[in-house]
Amino acid sequence: MSPPRFRGPNDEPPTPFWQRFSTHILLVAIVLAGLFAARERLPHWPVSRSVRAAATPAEMTAPAPRPSATPARSADLPPYTAVLIRAAVPHTIIPERPRLEIITYTVQAGDTVFGLAERFGISPETILWANGDLEYHPDDLRIGQELIILPVSGVYHEVKAGDTLERLAEKYQVTPEAIRNYPLNRLGAGGELNVGQKLIIPDGVKPYVPRRLHRFDAALPANAPKGSGAFIWPAQGHITQGYWSLHRAVDIGAGTGAPVYASDSGCVVFAGWDDTGYGNLIIINHGNGFVTYYAHLSKILISAGTPIARGAKIGLVGSTGRSTGSHLHFEIWQRDVQRNPLGFLP
Repeated sequence: MSPPRFRGPNDEPPTPFWQRFSTHILLVAIVLAGLFAARERLPHWPVSRSVRAAATPAEMTAPAPRPSATPARSADLPPYTAVLIRAAVPHTIIPERPRLEIITYTVQAGDTVFGLAERFGISPETILWANGDLEYHPDDLRIGQELIILPVSGVYHEVKAGDTLERLAEKYQVTPEAIRNYPLNRLGAGGELNVGQKLIIPDGVKPYVPRRLHRFDAALPANAPKGSGAFIWPAQGHITQGYWSLHRAVDIGAGTGAPVYASDSGCVVFAGWDDTGYGNLIIINHGNGFVTYYAHLSKILISAGTPIARGAKIGLVGSTGRSTGSHLHFEIWQRDVQRNPLGFLP
């Protein structure tokens, strides 16, 4: 037994346990009451299957409910709530149908053969082949000019005496069936043709016939200089049309009166007017298998039979013949084959 403890005059009796922690207990009770009251005021939201702790196999494999015309409501939901379901947005892809008619197009300012070909989904050759002399002058578009535009790439052929499906197929490098079965041709099973009838040859290719002038075939003078094969630019300017299947030349845009130079040494075999579309034309035979053409000149400064050195001034840029603007039309021939000048010029 422990001896009794004597208290001094300033000693106070010990505080009971419940009294020391009463403040803490009261604070915890207030917090719990507030949380409980807040929980009672919140609406009861249904829990999505995707966030449930566990799902039964039936729930995992069951198909999603079909959306109804009226938004679904739950008896547990307050009147101001509703389950929103994303409706399917129909989107129909309409395939682009091919054009099945021939149209007539009126040329507008800024039109080009290449631009029209891209616009109508056909090759530029198709436009040229279907529109007469445009085949030989692809840069000769005039505002207001009417063009025949086929629905597909190919050749527009007018039937002549002696034509047969087999001959046309061979000429344009297609099969007779391709011509017979094309719906706009309206040919029967026998494929009978009538003179004057117009046929579309789908994917046909028209043989290229170059406008070769035979005036440079004459023998060259003994003292005629021979070209080196190293060509120079015959004029200064910008390329307005390059080399392609129906324009086997380079057009150099320059102002009327700009100088034109011999691209290589040789002998002038023609200098004068050409009525096939070249206008004022100079032809130089370089004596080494190459011949060059200089067309649409406003003025010719040399005469046929004149020996010429590379870089000599031979004429002036113009717009004569079949031309719609001032430029130099320049061709390089090598043994009767038209070559791309850009492959020879520096």
